[in-house]
Amino acid sequence: MVGFTGVGSLPGTDYPAAVRLVMDTLGADGGLPHLPELPGRGPWAGMIGRGTAALTELPAELVAGEWRLSDHPGIDQRRAQATLRDDLDRFEEDAHDYAGTVKLQVVGPWTLASSLFLPLGGRVLGDRAARRDLAQSLADGVAELVAQVSRRLPSATPVLQIDEPSLPAVLSGAVPTEGGYFRHRSVHPPEVAEALRPLAEATESSVLHCCAPGLPIDLVGAAGFAAASVDQDLIADIDTVAQAVDGGLQLYLGCLPTSGPVRDWRPDDLVRRVLRLLQPLELGPVLADRLVLTPACGLAGFTPRQASSALAALRRASGLVDEALRQ
Repeated sequence: MVGFTGVGSLPGTDYPAAVRLVMDTLGADGGLPHLPELPGRGPWAGMIGRGTAALTELPAELVAGEWRLSDHPGIDQRRAQATLRDDLDRFEEDAHDYAGTVKLQVVGPWTLASSLFLPLGGRVLGDRAARRDLAQSLADGVAELVAQVSRRLPSATPVLQIDEPSLPAVLSGAVPTEGGYFRHRSVHPPEVAEALRPLAEATESSVLHCCAPGLPIDLVGAAGFAAASVDQDLIADIDTVAQAVDGGLQLYLGCLPTSGPVRDWRPDDLVRRVLRLLQPLELGPVLADRLVLTPACGLAGFTPRQASSALAALRRASGLVDEALRQ
């Protein structure tokens, strides 16, 4: 059955309301509820700040708007850790008896290495030993996070989504140096896959999400992920995607646009977009069983009403797409 879920981020600062929205809209009819992220609360609640909260034995601090590794945890890293704990507490209250699959989102090691700076300057990405330590720290922290969720929600099955919007730039050598005048050397795919693999193995069904163009689909499988999450409008080679899906990879398809002016998408509009892309592949039920509909990226730029409408449209569209693919 075609599923549906959110990417992670939602608008506003009311976390209990965000959890209710996720559980009410995504908690039934084939939906995949996720731990909400509300970056509107501050940098400690954004993707990078939340990533520092998952690190083990690797202190960080926020200095002049930039996250840096440090000798001791800064107040913002401690606040990020406290926020994540509080969010898990609240999610547990609403989902404690949920018996389905729940999704957690964590920034990946390559996007984190591209965004974090060393204590004396320069991105972590430019220091091979530092980025290896960062990847190990993140993997250890994420393993503990997954274990926490399993203890808090004993009837649920956790799925891990790794967010890697900077991964194509890392692979192509397009990440700027600290001064912005030069670019970091490209990182070879085997090293990229090695750092990602422990995260891919943290849950039985893991997802690599990238809403930037240029994600190599073959790398997703090589790193051990069960699914790729991509923006529908950024798929350059649908045949490669089809081959990967036919080979067993799940596809989280970002069919609801999140860039540009926000509009209310009707379910029929989403169904037409999805089928125009996928029906020519003639994968039928095989594709239906491996397809999950999502927004193209996070919904933090939407209003709460627009975010609720978007998730509801995905919910209704998923059943119609499933029916069409099985005909």
